[in-house]
Amino acid sequence: MKNLKLALFFCLISIVSFAQVSQDQKTALVDLYNATNGDSWNKSWDLEEPVSTWHGVTLENDNVVAVSLSFNNLYGNLPESISNLKSLTILDLSFNKLEGELPKSIIHLSKLESLKLFSNNFKGEIPFQIGRLDQLKYVELFNNNFSGEIPASIVNLSNLESLILSSNQLIGKLPTNISNLKSLKVLSVFDNNLLGTIPSSIGKLKKLEELVLSNNAFYGNLPGELAELTNLKTLLLGNNDFKGNYAALKEQLPNIVDFDIDKVNSKGALATLDAEDDNDDD
Repeated sequence: MKNLKLALFFCLISIVSFAQVSQDQKTALVDLYNATNGDSWNKSWDLEEPVSTWHGVTLENDNVVAVSLSFNNLYGNLPESISNLKSLTILDLSFNKLEGELPKSIIHLSKLESLKLFSNNFKGEIPFQIGRLDQLKYVELFNNNFSGEIPASIVNLSNLESLILSSNQLIGKLPTNISNLKSLKVLSVFDNNLLGTIPSSIGKLKKLEELVLSNNAFYGNLPGELAELTNLKTLLLGNNDFKGNYAALKEQLPNIVDFDIDKVNSKGALATLDAEDDNDDD
């Protein structure tokens, strides 16, 4: 009887140790492996071994909650079946050689909190319905070839803390209701083809620490509401066509560590202010 109990105990341990994710989730992972040339990854998967042993895969309660494969020599396209990872909270495929468009099915990853696909070769538009993923905190897609406009639905991501879309081929304006992103700490869109003015409502982003708009085609006066961003540490506006009193703005934001402006516009703005002061003296 004692030996029987001992055998049952080890059997139970074995079952727990090698518990498997659902077939749908495992198939989605295998599809990812095959679509991105898994045999050539820096750290490949042994598909004969339990999913729990696969590099970069994190499980909780037999569900895949994270896939983190940065710097792993993935190349190819993301498969549509990635949406079968229903419990996924983290998808980090940064610093690889992935290409093609993002599968539209990605908008069904309703528990996703972190989407980091930067430094790849993705193209096409950012899925319009990305705003459905209301758990997202980090959307970091910089250093790709995304085109089209920033999806208007992105302002629905009330939990978003970091939106980094720099170094793509995006066009159009900043979303009108960007002030809805009350949790936003980082907004970076430098090196795109964006235009228009900075909406005055940006002053409502009280948690914003980094605002990077350099190397675009923005124009117009800097809204005075920028001075309300008292947590701002980085403000990069160079290589646009902004106008305004930069010196005064910097004085109003004492926490700024990294400050970059267009020198031509800065001198012009300051010259205008000097002229106004001279007129006042007269």
